[in-house]
Amino acid sequence: MLDYVIQVSHHPDAIAPEAWNQLLAQQQLPTPFMRHEYLSALHQSGSAVPQTGWTPHFVTLQHPVSNQLLAGCALYAKTHSYGEYVFDWTWANAYGQHGLAYYPKGLMAVPFTPVTGSRLLASDGASRRALIQAVQQHAEQQEWSSLHVLFGADEDIQSCTESAWMTRQTVQFHWENRLPTQEAADTEHWKPFESFDGFLASMRQEKRKKIKQERRKVADAGVRFRAQQGKDISNADWDFFYRCYERTYLEHGNAPYLSRAFFQQMAQDLPEHWLLFIGERDNRPIAASLIGISEPPSSHTTSIKTAWGRYWGALERVDCLHFEACYYQPIEWCIQHQWHRFEGGAQGEHKLARALMPVATSSAHWLAHHAFAEAVGRFLGREQEGIANYVNELEQHAPFKAN
Repeated sequence: MLDYVIQVSHHPDAIAPEAWNQLLAQQQLPTPFMRHEYLSALHQSGSAVPQTGWTPHFVTLQHPVSNQLLAGCALYAKTHSYGEYVFDWTWANAYGQHGLAYYPKGLMAVPFTPVTGSRLLASDGASRRALIQAVQQHAEQQEWSSLHVLFGADEDIQSCTESAWMTRQTVQFHWENRLPTQEAADTEHWKPFESFDGFLASMRQEKRKKIKQERRKVADAGVRFRAQQGKDISNADWDFFYRCYERTYLEHGNAPYLSRAFFQQMAQDLPEHWLLFIGERDNRPIAASLIGISEPPSSHTTSIKTAWGRYWGALERVDCLHFEACYYQPIEWCIQHQWHRFEGGAQGEHKLARALMPVATSSAHWLAHHAFAEAVGRFLGREQEGIANYVNELEQHAPFKAN
């Protein structure tokens, strides 16, 4: 077995950006949200730092002779469970009721970003297994209660399972640019919808009518949308978007997770991965929806071109404006540009009526306390059965026409 050089970094910039991004590009599901620029911006902007409960402990494995980066993960010590979207509050409460500390815990995830993607970056299976072992040893040394890999790629979850970690599933809602009866989008059989009307024609009459009514309400209110992509998003557009984004959080009584400085760095360092819809009325911007978009396919990456619904907000109230900004505009853009998939984000059964179908997402968990690990394992077994029944029930209410 190779004698890796293991390092723990408390700042993303302690890791060479080019080496990290090259390793990411080799993975099963690379996303912009795991790029070095994104992780660094979270830290540099003060969004994911020790003061907000996210302390970096990035673990890397290097070749002992060449110093080549062979494996690595974005690992955070967490003092709370906010910004994760895989909820373990009941686990924390159970620990507390037995006089045990659940926090700090270790989290391998992208802060505030419930998007499935590669989490355990590795050049091969042996390096990935060694990375898991190194992270678990580090957690034991730090006396953390647990480790969690959230929204991991299949190869991440499989490697964790082989290391005797427990798995858990949650449900998201994704839209596919194809009829449900077609083959997977990365095959030669894939045929995208030719237009938004063509997409609507695939749906049952009552669902099609509902979507048309919702879009008409926004149009009749005088709202028109423009789409800006990449470097065409001006600084004024970013400023307006942030006003909308901040308003959404404040209306729910919370401060926003991400600072304006974070988005400024995104505009500078990763502009090609952002798509912004701005709704205007009487030549005034009133709403915005920010979408993340994947890289064009390459020999190392998946051929699935994906858009991710991320953030939205509005300064004025218009009936059905949220549906238009967050679902219909992105879906129409995906159809026009032959994008394969739009992931609508965490939770929300209301998305099903708008043709975003339920998809199970996976996480993996290791608990240091053996008795609690056994109890959580039994709970996850029952929960998994419930999730499977839930997805099956949702699929019975799919909005598409019967075959």
